[in-house]
Amino acid sequence: MAACGLLPKFYVGLEAGRGGTAPAAKGSQRIRLDLNENAYGASPQVVALLRDSANQANHYPEPTAGLTEALARHHGVSGDQIIIGCGCSEVLRMAAGAFLGPGKKLVLGAPTFDLIASYGATKRADVIRVPLLKNYACDLEGMVSQMGEAAGVIYICNPNNPTGTLTERKEIEKFLERLPVTAYAIIDEAYHEYAGGSGAYASFLEQGVDHPRLIVTRTFSMAYGLAALRVGYAVASKETAGRMAVESLPYGVNRLGQVAAAKALEDAGHVQKCVESNARDRQEFLNQVNARMLRALNSHTNFVCMKGMRPAEEVIEHFRKNNITLAAAIPEMPTYIRISLGRPEEMREFWRVWDLQGPQSMAM
Repeated sequence: MAACGLLPKFYVGLEAGRGGTAPAAKGSQRIRLDLNENAYGASPQVVALLRDSANQANHYPEPTAGLTEALARHHGVSGDQIIIGCGCSEVLRMAAGAFLGPGKKLVLGAPTFDLIASYGATKRADVIRVPLLKNYACDLEGMVSQMGEAAGVIYICNPNNPTGTLTERKEIEKFLERLPVTAYAIIDEAYHEYAGGSGAYASFLEQGVDHPRLIVTRTFSMAYGLAALRVGYAVASKETAGRMAVESLPYGVNRLGQVAAAKALEDAGHVQKCVESNARDRQEFLNQVNARMLRALNSHTNFVCMKGMRPAEEVIEHFRKNNITLAAAIPEMPTYIRISLGRPEEMREFWRVWDLQGPQSMAM
């Protein structure tokens, strides 16, 4: 049961308990709390570079060698271990194209970031979803047991989307020791920068494991604030990276995205500021959860998965009518909603609209 407490002065005077719809302020824009974006934007250095580079928009991209070299230096690996794609979306598609097909299996948690499942289905692979454990970690034992001789890809999003929860590093290491010789493991670290501070988490790029069939994916869309530019990448063994690269799109990563991503790597201070702001925003969100005697999962990301105390679709529709977009309902968790963390003023509006739903039973 969540802890309880008085509502902070911040929220005194809100129309809690009345229910219904409050009209949006005249001229106000819809608040988007559904896409897990960095609410604080890209580095000013990156924005300045984009302005200076805008006159290159009429040119096709150069080869990604410059960004590849920057990433190789950043992670202490060789350039032939880096695969760059048009967001992690393309990187996952490349993995599916390289390692899945008829007679192969794709095993992933449920719920999790499900995009790779659609790629697996396109390749006519057998897509198997294994429910998360009671602590919302991946059931690695259950996932391995599903592979058999038709091994293909096991996908682990860590921290997990949409729950925001962790699968412990030591458990993943044990799992890798049992990985079938024909299987590849994808560790999706899209939310890596937000996951610090937990002894249960360590990146497979910062504390690496020498495994020939391990693929670690990252993105510039979250903490770096470059979602619009669509740049993602993976780090793997030379052989694995080479097989994935064959599946890449020609000119897939745009010119401005390449230069922006390389510049973003240089401004570690901006990323740290964004991470610290996110940590404060997340704690304030949890304070409001506790004040209302609600329940939220322990998040290690820039979003929170919260129990809505009524069908999630009803909550989502209530917010839609009040000019706030939330993520779609989670089929496996029908009373939970995933809320991206916006700026403080956006989260104040979130809670104002939440309280319009009226009193609710205490979360258990």
